[in-house]
Amino acid sequence: MIYTGGTIGMVRDLSTGLLKPLDFSHLLNQIPELHQFDLIIDTRTFEPVIDSSEIQPSLWQSLAEMIMKEYHNYDGFVILHGTDTMAYTASALSFMLPGLSKPVILTGSQLPIGTLRTDGKENLISSLEIAAATDKEGHPIVPEVSVYFEYKLFRGNRTTKYSAETFNAFQSPNYPLLAETGVHIHYNHAAILKYDPQRSPRLRRKLNTNIIFLKVFPGLPDYLTALICDQPDLEGIILETYGAGNGPTRRAFLDPLRKFIERGGIILNVSQCSAGMVDMEQYETGKKLQEAGVIGGRDLTKEAALTKMMLALSMDTSPEEKKMFLQTPICGEMHS
Repeated sequence: MIYTGGTIGMVRDLSTGLLKPLDFSHLLNQIPELHQFDLIIDTRTFEPVIDSSEIQPSLWQSLAEMIMKEYHNYDGFVILHGTDTMAYTASALSFMLPGLSKPVILTGSQLPIGTLRTDGKENLISSLEIAAATDKEGHPIVPEVSVYFEYKLFRGNRTTKYSAETFNAFQSPNYPLLAETGVHIHYNHAAILKYDPQRSPRLRRKLNTNIIFLKVFPGLPDYLTALICDQPDLEGIILETYGAGNGPTRRAFLDPLRKFIERGGIILNVSQCSAGMVDMEQYETGKKLQEAGVIGGRDLTKEAALTKMMLALSMDTSPEEKKMFLQTPICGEMHS
């Protein structure tokens, strides 16, 4: 179990009444329910712990390296993480660890584990149980990167945070649950990536962060689009459009996008809608973007779009090969 930071890792100091980070080296003593598991649980803590609002790609690189280093020593990995950027981290790890065949489960909580009404204990306990679960042949039941929260297990790169107020903080609008917990854990085996004994993980460490989100909205100033597209170091734009991938058709909007693409930049079109898919051939307003060279991101979440583009732009390949990578399902992140 790896603790990066976040709300879940806080307990109340009985002498001061203040919340402080949990000592994960004594986890079994502080969460006695874990004694009921027939598991050996080792812990690692990032120093210093990181608020999820401060997460940078360097943390993803450290996590991926840690998992690769310990991959053959453990049956599964549970990462405790703040909720605000959990879906970004889950998406990044799914792309950075191709060939993964063991569970990597991210979880956290909306209330500190040291408070009476915390959701943290259930999230932690169920994540550990799922990470250790095997089928009759002894193979892991969920051999992929996932997010567990509030009785639900989601594919990591299909997950997005949608609520800051409720325990049910995450959704996967375009992909079914991998599992749901209650009295029993019900696995949706048809939705889970199949275990393949021939798979062997490898590390893709390089990430290119010369990317920006450009959200289309009524009144978007054309000068702003042009200014963004003229940035010399910018290599990728994630264009958040309306509906099925629709945007303005005026030349003042399209011409800067076209020029950016002509000089080697990549623009990936994702929908502002939570559910549904980009189809730029459905309407003229999407077709014009396609004719300008914009590529469609199908049903990628914004988190998966960003992290996949970071990986694509880091590759030593042509722009066309990078575009092909972005439009090809790699680990269940998009509709084929």
